[in-house]
Order: sequence, then structure tokens, then C-alpha cells
Amino acid sequence: MNEYIFVEGGMIGTDRHVIGRGLRQMLPIICLLLAVPGLAQPDRQWVLEKSTLTYHVSHPLHDTDGISHAARGKVVCHAGQCDVLIAAPVKSFDSGDSNRDLHMLQATHGAQFPLVSVRIRLPEADFGSSTILCDLEIEFAGQTVPYRQVPFQQVTEGIYTRISGTIPATLADFKIPPPSLFTVPVKNEIPVLVETTWRPM
Repeated sequence: MNEYIFVEGGMIGTDRHVIGRGLRQMLPIICLLLAVPGLAQPDRQWVLEKSTLTYHVSHPLHDTDGISHAARGKVVCHAGQCDVLIAAPVKSFDSGDSNRDLHMLQATHGAQFPLVSVRIRLPEADFGSSTILCDLEIEFAGQTVPYRQVPFQQVTEGIYTRISGTIPATLADFKIPPPSLFTVPVKNEIPVLVETTWRPM
């Protein structure tokens, strides 16, 4: 009979095979979160409570959205500077079509690069504004691409802070050949809507 232990975001069976699978799936994200360059005693920290990441692909015949709710994230602030990290498994994005999602994994080398991550460094004082202009880096499909002065909107309700914005990503940025339907390629633009809710640790 299997027993279970509860962890943030779900439960893992205590059977050693189940534990092994769970840890293997979460290890890349755990390693990334531990790599946030905070010091031993940060001034403030936040953890990602919930999120929705949505990429949008356009084709003359139809539009497609791929959605993930599986991101993990952390904010570490020290000496007036904050480091933000959000990471999600590439395979967690669901477009509603399993064949299309499989092709996306193949096109983005998801087996070799299983995570998409967003890193941001900004002054802690910026969190006092309703609009935050962020310089960020996205690691995806084996490429690291910077985006400058991307606007994000911030709303605080009680202990929770909601931050959302759209990253103007393109297929060319990540050296991904545009998929085609009936010999017509999709558009180069793949904007990514980021919707996050944070709480203090």
C-alpha cells in the first residue's frame, strides 16, 4: 500500500519509484529557484502563489493559445535590488491539441531544454509603482534572449500582489523555424502573456 506526503502544489507517493519520478520532474525548477542570486539574509522574499503563462500563435486560418499553470517562482530582494525568477516546464503548455503540443515540443527541443525561464533584476523601489518597466531575459529552446523596458502592471490586494504583462517574443528570437499549415507559415510574433500572483514568504 502506497503512502503519500504533501508538498506545495500536490502530493508525492512515498513509494521510492513514485518519489523518483516526482523529484526528476521538479529538479530542474528547484535548481533554478535555488540559483536566484540572493544573499544569505535577504531583506524580503516572495513566492509565486499562482500563475498563468499564455503564448499566442497566429495563422491566416486560425489562432492558437498555449496555456501553462505550472510555473514556479521566487523574488529575493537585498540592498535595494530584487531578483525575480519564473520557470515552467515546456511540456506543461496545453493548446487543446495533443498533436500540436507534441510538435511544439519537438520544434523547441523540449527534451533537451525542458524549461522556459524568465529572469528579471530591478530596483526594489519599482515595486511601489502601478506600472513596472522591466529588463528581462528569457531562456527557451536553448537560447537566452533579452527584452528591454517591457511594461508590467501591478495591483496589491491584502498580502497578495498581482503582476501581469505581455512579453513581445518572436520565433526568430529563439531560432525556431515557423511551423506551416497548408504550406503557409505562422506569423513570427508569439507574444507571451504573463499573469502572476505573489505572496510574501
